[in-house]
Amino acid sequence: MSRTEFIMGNEAVALGALAAGVNVICGYPGTPSTEVLESAAKRRPDGVYIEWSVNEKAAMELAAGASYSGARTLVTMKQVGLNVASDPLMSLEYVGVKGGMVVLVADDPGPISSQTEQDTRSFAAFSKLPCFDPSSVEEAYSMMADAYALSEKYHTPVFFRPTTRICHGYASVKVAEPDEYYKNAPEGFIKDSSKWVIFPALSYRRHREIEERNEELSEAFSGYKYNSILNKNSASKKGIASCGTGFTYAMQSLGASEFRTLKIATPFPFPEKLALEFLSGLDEVLCIEELDPVIERALIFVCGKYGLNVKIRGKLTGDMPRSGENTADIVSSAIAGYLKGEDGAPKAPPAGEKMKLPVRPPVLCAGCPHRASFYAVKQAMKGKKTVYCGDIGCYTLGNAKPLDMVDTCLCMGAGFTVAQGIYRADPETYCFGFLGDSTFFASGVTGAVNAVYNRANITLIVLDNSITAMTGHQPHPGTGKTVMGYEGAGVSIEKVLEGIGVGVVRTVDPLDLKAAVDCIKEVAGIEGVKAVIFRSPCVAKIKPARHMTINENKCVNCKKCIRELGCPAISAASGRAVISPVGCTGCGLCSQICPTGAIIKAEIQ
Repeated sequence: MSRTEFIMGNEAVALGALAAGVNVICGYPGTPSTEVLESAAKRRPDGVYIEWSVNEKAAMELAAGASYSGARTLVTMKQVGLNVASDPLMSLEYVGVKGGMVVLVADDPGPISSQTEQDTRSFAAFSKLPCFDPSSVEEAYSMMADAYALSEKYHTPVFFRPTTRICHGYASVKVAEPDEYYKNAPEGFIKDSSKWVIFPALSYRRHREIEERNEELSEAFSGYKYNSILNKNSASKKGIASCGTGFTYAMQSLGASEFRTLKIATPFPFPEKLALEFLSGLDEVLCIEELDPVIERALIFVCGKYGLNVKIRGKLTGDMPRSGENTADIVSSAIAGYLKGEDGAPKAPPAGEKMKLPVRPPVLCAGCPHRASFYAVKQAMKGKKTVYCGDIGCYTLGNAKPLDMVDTCLCMGAGFTVAQGIYRADPETYCFGFLGDSTFFASGVTGAVNAVYNRANITLIVLDNSITAMTGHQPHPGTGKTVMGYEGAGVSIEKVLEGIGVGVVRTVDPLDLKAAVDCIKEVAGIEGVKAVIFRSPCVAKIKPARHMTINENKCVNCKKCIRELGCPAISAASGRAVISPVGCTGCGLCSQICPTGAIIKAEIQ
């Protein structure tokens, strides 16, 4: 018998996949998608294989192979990760699959924790892949079975696109018991080079079939249970079209109002027949959606194709914000203005006096070894012309003052390669490329190989805190641990660098400031590609030592500890530096820069 659980959206997706008989789950951690794979690993029945892959491309290719063999597969990533996975995915669409394959891409409107506001619905149209877009946690659970069924019926990967508020929202969901899960038995790989080996002739034939299939899917999606028209018989000439969280906010705003409302759960292929029915008899429609104007453009196309004189309003007309995350207030304001006949983007509704919250910019944690690493490089290179090329991860926060040690940040793995580009344009500059240990394995090795092969003169810095910290402390190849519990020897960063030809590789503890500074001074002056691995565990994964304290008799109130480190455990009170015994982890970096030796370990209470 099924049971009701109060669960997060990502857990609902995981349970939905398990209930649908998924055999293989793989992905790369990235907020807001991360908990899908982690939840599946905790709840998996026997026989389900789960892994954190080295990156999204590797995950996509692994899932393709399993799907070729008849396994049902789930690939998880965030929207930026789709860029990494797009190379195999674009070809996989032409080759097709046998076992159902769902590509979960969690979009991040805002963005809340991402570099971009990419919209996977637009990528679905670009790649010609069907896309499911749940509007609630409950739908996120139940749609998974539909996604697998469609994937197998049409032999295609399908997108599943929850956004942050679905991923991290909670709801009471009726879920299946493990003994009720669908049992999918893969038949194994059957050789057929005319199907599984991509050639131009095959691609041409498959392209034609894909276009025909998507026309068929548009028709089928017009009758899909989660695509619907509410209040079909409304006498109003105004309608609302929405999808995802936009639908939820619209329903909250409209309340008992009986306006004709179109709900889209499959933005591609667009359910044209259903849209035509919705538009019939209307004068204008307001589209409520996040990120790209996907629904808005689709309705404009339908109006043009069928000669309908309906004004479509939304992002393109300035009636909805063109960027950022929607909120209930934004949607409510937009609908109120629309129903009153007002034009223009929604304004915030009037509200009473609100308490002003303190500004808390993101900073490296107290005791974070990355702070020590950045500080050591900064001290060692003082007075020299330098560029510090950063990367995606906790260490991006090294851009904040007083460290100010991230001059560039593009995408995962680019720290090494951007540094090479700057060196080529300005050879007199000391160029440093920073990566974390997880990013090194995900996409940094390629940049290191490129530097060695093309004989660059740069310093590679690997900030090794032995975990994937930013996304929630997942393991990676360097840790030797897997998500399914296996523990063994990790892949050595030193041996990888030496193996590809980096002539000088040094490993040092960044919390030993003198040793770290001396190491950088030595290595930076060596010609060619050289590497320094700053190795110290993430402070969130270790037990803090005795906290530091200030001997006021020795303190001369120079505030160097505040001005140069930016540690959140050190602040000023009554004009003097103080150390929070709760926030301090006892890393001791501050004591190593204090000119009077005033910072010491606190006595054990």
